Amino acid sequence: MSERIGFYNCHCGINIAGRVRVKEVAEFAATLPDVAISRDYLFMCSDPGQELIEKDIKEHNLTRVVVAACSPRMHEKTFQAACQRAGLNPYYFQMACVREHVSWVTADEDEATRKAKTLVAGAINRVNYHQSLETREVSVHPDVLVVGGGIAGMQAALDIGSAGHKVYLVEKDPTVGGHMLQFDKTFPTLDCAACIGTPK
Repeated sequence: MSERIGFYNCHCGINIAGRVRVKEVAEFAATLPDVAISRDYLFMCSDPGQELIEKDIKEHNLTRVVVAACSPRMHEKTFQAACQRAGLNPYYFQMACVREHVSWVTADEDEATRKAKTLVAGAINRVNYHQSLETREVSVHPDVLVVGGGIAGMQAALDIGSAGHKVYLVEKDPTVGGHMLQFDKTFPTLDCAACIGTPK
């Protein structure tokens, strides 16, 4: 069964639209296989932008969603939540980062538009392979293993231990302290290096 993909290209004000011809990218996306609807909008992350996605999922029976916008680090969860509110598994969503990877780093409009089309085509192709995932909680053992008994490892073990967790500190050498013990004094205070590694 072929998918029904909804594609949305964000202008991000002029952050993207100042370098990328977003309407042209949306028209290009409309020609790609399985794309049921292709739109561009001023701010996709805004409430009206998210509502547009939710409405289209319901009205056009979309099975996948792709948004070309900013970094997924910034708004991936925003768009996944919009998909989920509309009844679509949030993992059937894919983002194409055309702000940081294209418009902010490409001065030429033709080249930026070409790059955006390439990223969009990749994202639309990729979303076909997404699988339905569900989040779940798993139990976690409260004990902690710290690998490396240098200054950072010793301090981490002390901090975690003082927080009430049992800590296992593993060091490959016969003694803890790491490279710090090889030095006579430390910069900038010229403190005794071996003294820093003593018990607190």
